[in-house]
Amino acid sequence: MKIALAQLNYTIGAFEENTARIILAIRRARQEKAVLVVFSELAICGYPPLDLLEHKHFIELCEKSVQQIAAECHGIAAIIGGPSVNPAHQGKNLFNTAYFLAHGTVKQLIHKTLLPTYDIFDEYRYFEQNREFSLVKYKGYNIAVTVCEDLWYDQPILTGFGKSNLYSVCPMDELVKLCPDFVVNIAASPFSYVHERVKRQILTDIAKKYKLPVLYVNQTGAQTELIFDGGSMVINSHGVMVNRMKLFEEDFSIITLDELRSSPGHDEEANAIDHIPLIHDALVLGIKDYFSKTGFCSAVVGLSGGIDSAVTLVLACRALGVQNLTAVLLPSQYSSDHSVTDAIALARNLDVEFHLISIQKLFEDFLDALQPVFGELPWGLTEENIQARIRGNLLMAFANKLGNILLNTSNKSEAAVGYGTLYGDMSGGLSVLGDVYKADVYRLAQYINRQKEIIPHSTIVKPPSAELRPGQKDSDSLPEYDILDKILFHYIEMKRSVHDIIDMGIDGRVVEKTIELVNKNEYKRYQAPPVLRVSSKAFGFGRRMPLAARY
Repeated sequence: MKIALAQLNYTIGAFEENTARIILAIRRARQEKAVLVVFSELAICGYPPLDLLEHKHFIELCEKSVQQIAAECHGIAAIIGGPSVNPAHQGKNLFNTAYFLAHGTVKQLIHKTLLPTYDIFDEYRYFEQNREFSLVKYKGYNIAVTVCEDLWYDQPILTGFGKSNLYSVCPMDELVKLCPDFVVNIAASPFSYVHERVKRQILTDIAKKYKLPVLYVNQTGAQTELIFDGGSMVINSHGVMVNRMKLFEEDFSIITLDELRSSPGHDEEANAIDHIPLIHDALVLGIKDYFSKTGFCSAVVGLSGGIDSAVTLVLACRALGVQNLTAVLLPSQYSSDHSVTDAIALARNLDVEFHLISIQKLFEDFLDALQPVFGELPWGLTEENIQARIRGNLLMAFANKLGNILLNTSNKSEAAVGYGTLYGDMSGGLSVLGDVYKADVYRLAQYINRQKEIIPHSTIVKPPSAELRPGQKDSDSLPEYDILDKILFHYIEMKRSVHDIIDMGIDGRVVEKTIELVNKNEYKRYQAPPVLRVSSKAFGFGRRMPLAARY
């Protein structure tokens, strides 16, 4: 029995486009003699559709697409995800469903049981939980069809406050009673460099525990903040991965059940994967899809000569092409000569169009206008923020006039502690590095330069500075980034307390000040642009904190 796995990039709500791509994959699978083709979770409408699921017309379009796809299923069957209407008088309007299509019609509906409501997931807002279990019978085989989280009953505890079992029912325990021959899992599992090994471990553990092969099909592509890495895989009943599909790309693969019955094989323990290339590829895909799926094609980047804007510009060039990028240099009287020359060198290395506009005169005009009010008050943060806001205004003017999107260049370390100016350097339509800690920004720069120097070496080695006053360095007001990032990771991702982090040997005053800054600056992040998510806990809708609190 040949089975095709179709790992595709869907656009939310693009029913005609999604349906056409799905039908092409069905035809290819049939041509290659497959008798079953498997697609990902909610492939019909794209994942996550969010509150579009509350619109009746949206659901009607989903149903229409299902019928079109089912009509193509002659001589081949398909398993594909989409919402389905709950016919019961009680409960939510919809199920998150795996459709089994064969002989030109919908033959069976398998609903999702475990509906995640943590981090970026909020599925119980829309879907009713499945409570009945059955197998799909096809070509003499009994297939346990599951939807994403249904295989995540046992989860590793990544933080000090959590459970390995988040649910009261284990779908696989119920399905295995019905004696399946293999498991199909259709998924929409977003990328996180923290979870890559976890995902594989869960699938291999399931295969070994139940002595069943697992066919896992994930989607690829980006949907605003979320980036889906693909990485669909086939695990045999011994827990050995026998097939792994591409990361961050569409892919198509044919497997036979005979492959899964062969000898156990030898699946070497995956070596520690360098997360920097994964983050690089994820961010490039995130930028590319955000633009293509919103209808934009060009971007503007404020290029300061610093590491963050340099890395952002390179990633944007790789995602959009240099012909679709404009760099704008906005030096003030406090900008060092090497910052300007580094920025120009980078733009020339990339062959990106750039403009240089001094903000010194504008800044002086602002100070003159405010002098009657400010009088002899001492220079401070207000004057620094004025410079950032002048730059933000000019960059937004470029974006508006040229029909571009302004890419925000702030990193996660700065965003966490509020080291950024609202309506200034926090401006933009998309935050590229907002989920990347400063230390990893440097690693990204080194990865970019691994074959030849693209980002000037002096940009990488010089002390980081916002250059808003004479001789300013980030370390004047923040701990060194290796210490800061360690505190932030354990507080934000691992949810550890002040005392837990101090017990790691970090100075208590530094820890307390850092966490105070994180808590006090939630209001800034609330107004920030959407952040491309590459970690297990990004700023945005996956981390919901009160703005007014005293914790």
